[in-house]
Amino acid sequence: MIDIRLIRETPAAVQAALARREPGLGERVVAVAGLDERRRALLVDVEQLKAQRNAQSAEVARRKKAGEPADALLGDLKALSDRIKALDAETADVDHALEEILLQIPNLPLPDVPVGDASANAVLRTWGTPPTFSFEPQPHWDLGAALGLTDLPTGAKIAGSGFPLFVGAGARLVRGLASFMLDLHTREHGYVEIQPPYLVNADSARGTGQLPDHEQNMYVTEDGLYLIPTAEVPVTNIHRDDLLTADQLPIGYVAYTPCFRREAGAHGKDTRGLIRVHQFDKVELVRFTRPEDSAAEHERLLGHAETVLQRLGLPYRVVLLATGDIGFASAKTYDLEVWAPGVGTWLEVSSASTFTDFQARRASIRYRPARGAKPAYVHTLNASGLAFPRTIIAILENGQQADGSVTLPEPLRPYVGVDRLTPGGR
Repeated sequence: MIDIRLIRETPAAVQAALARREPGLGERVVAVAGLDERRRALLVDVEQLKAQRNAQSAEVARRKKAGEPADALLGDLKALSDRIKALDAETADVDHALEEILLQIPNLPLPDVPVGDASANAVLRTWGTPPTFSFEPQPHWDLGAALGLTDLPTGAKIAGSGFPLFVGAGARLVRGLASFMLDLHTREHGYVEIQPPYLVNADSARGTGQLPDHEQNMYVTEDGLYLIPTAEVPVTNIHRDDLLTADQLPIGYVAYTPCFRREAGAHGKDTRGLIRVHQFDKVELVRFTRPEDSAAEHERLLGHAETVLQRLGLPYRVVLLATGDIGFASAKTYDLEVWAPGVGTWLEVSSASTFTDFQARRASIRYRPARGAKPAYVHTLNASGLAFPRTIIAILENGQQADGSVTLPEPLRPYVGVDRLTPGGR
C-alpha cells in the first residue's frame, strides 16, 4: 500500500510514477486525495462537536446540582449526539472507501525501471553457453514421456489439464531438486527453513497484494481460505502485525511448497508440457530488511537464485522488467530466464522482486530503528529459488543425449541417485 502522506504532499509525483506503469492510474490518486480531504474535514467537525458536547454536559451537571432547569440543554445534547453519530458513520464509510481504493493502487516503480510493456524489458547479462546438438533436440514433453518421468494424460484424468503427474525417477527428480535447493539456501546462504500452511486467510492474501488484484487467479475454498499461489504469501505473513527490532534484520526465510494458480486469462497459451501449469512446486526465498539496505539486499537475493542455476550448469539470462510487466506489488523485478533448446525459447524460472514498504504497510510489518525511535516499516523482498517445472524443462532439454537419455547436473546426482535418466529407469 502506498503511503498516503505521499499522495497528500506530492500528488503530482505519485501520479507521474503510476503513469509510468499505466496511463490513467493517476485518476485513482485524485480519488484518494478527495476522500482523504473529506475524511480529515469530518474528523475536525467531529472533534469540535465532541468538545461542544462535553462542555454542555458539564453545564447540565452544574445546573442539576444547583437545582436549575436543564431541559433545553438536554435537548441540545441529544441533537449533538445524533449529529456526532451520523458523522461517525459517514467517517467510517469514507474510511472504508479510502482503504478499498488504496488497496487497488499498485506500487510505485523505482526510477531505474524501464518504461513500457514486456517489449521494453532489458536483458542485463547472460551466463553459460547454450548446448549444441548433433541431432534435433526434443521438447521436454516428449523426453519426459519417453523416459517415463511424467504422465501428463493421467494427471489430466485425475485433476484436469495443467496438473502434472511425475512418476518414478521423475518424482525422485522433484524430491531431489527440493533437497538440493533447500540445502544450498540454508547451509550456504543463511536462510531459515520454513514449512508453512498451504492455505491462507484473506488478511494474509491481502497483506502481500494477492487480494484484491489477483483473486481471479487463486483457488478459494468454501470457507474463504485460499490455496497459496506462492510461499511468499504465508512466509511474508509470519511477521504480519509484528514490531521487529533493528538487530533482527535482515531476516531470510526459505520454503518449499506446492503452488496453485488458476491462470485465468491464459487459456490456450503454453498449454503443452510443463511450461504453464496450475499446480507446481517451488522453493521460495523471502527477506525482510531495513529500507537503507533494500537495494543491496535485492542484488544479494538475485545472486542467491542465480547460484542455483550456476550450480546446475544451466544457461540463463538476467532481465530487468519494464513498468508494464512488473507485478502489482513490485517496485522492481529481475527475471531469471533459462534456455530451453527443445522448445527453442527462454523460460522464466525466477522473479526476484523488491516491494519496498508496500507489503509491509498492508501487513503492518514494522521495526524500531533504535531504542526509543519511532517504528518504521520494513522492506520486503522475495525470489523463486527456483520454480520446478521450468527448471525441470531446462534440465531435460539441455541434458538430452543422442541415445534418448538425459545427463543430470552433477550436484543433483546424489539426491536423485543416478547420473543419467534412461528409458525404463526407476
